[in-house]
Amino acid sequence: MATNPFAEYKWLALLKDWRVFAEGLSVTLEVAIVALLISLALGILFGIAGVFPNKNVRKLNRIYVEFFQNTPLVIQVIFLYHALPHLKIMLPVFLIGCLGIGLYTGAYMSEAVRSGILAIPRGQSEAGLSQGFTYFQTMRYIILPQAKRIILPNIANQSVSLIKNTSVLAMIAGGDLMYRADSWSGMNMYYGPTYLVTGLLYWLMCFPLTKYIKHLEKTAGVKS
Repeated sequence: MATNPFAEYKWLALLKDWRVFAEGLSVTLEVAIVALLISLALGILFGIAGVFPNKNVRKLNRIYVEFFQNTPLVIQVIFLYHALPHLKIMLPVFLIGCLGIGLYTGAYMSEAVRSGILAIPRGQSEAGLSQGFTYFQTMRYIILPQAKRIILPNIANQSVSLIKNTSVLAMIAGGDLMYRADSWSGMNMYYGPTYLVTGLLYWLMCFPLTKYIKHLEKTAGVKS
């Protein structure tokens, strides 16, 4: 006779070991924050590169974006995990996860930045250059401030995906929430409460961002 996957004793066991999930949640948040900073830096850099006057610079944007968007994140992270030691680069699993997720999400961030810049009329750039601004000054002081309302909702949306993508660290024993959930439930077979609580914790991390995205979209709609 099959046992109840949500039996009371399973919930009691989970509550007793709540620190396992709390520690995993802490790691997930830390990875998400560091990976977000990496992806934002890459997104802005390659987003600007995608509209740069020099053709070769624009090619660098396309190579980066096409590679990371068209290969699975899990393969990228596992490749970094196994390849870096062969290059004599020894990094903690935490940093490998941050780097892998940051590089992957940065490709999507760069497309959001590039699209936002292209949405600004060309006359704005020409006006800045005619006033003696350099290309980068024009971007910093004229184009990006105007493109921000277009870019921010897309970046926030990618941030939600980034949080969920941190679960890939479970493939390399990253100590994140999903890894702790897999390990704990694998020891006692209490899968029902484990993944229900794990899913709820991911929801709690992502839901405020989704509400913020809707707010940004409404604000952009009013201003546009």
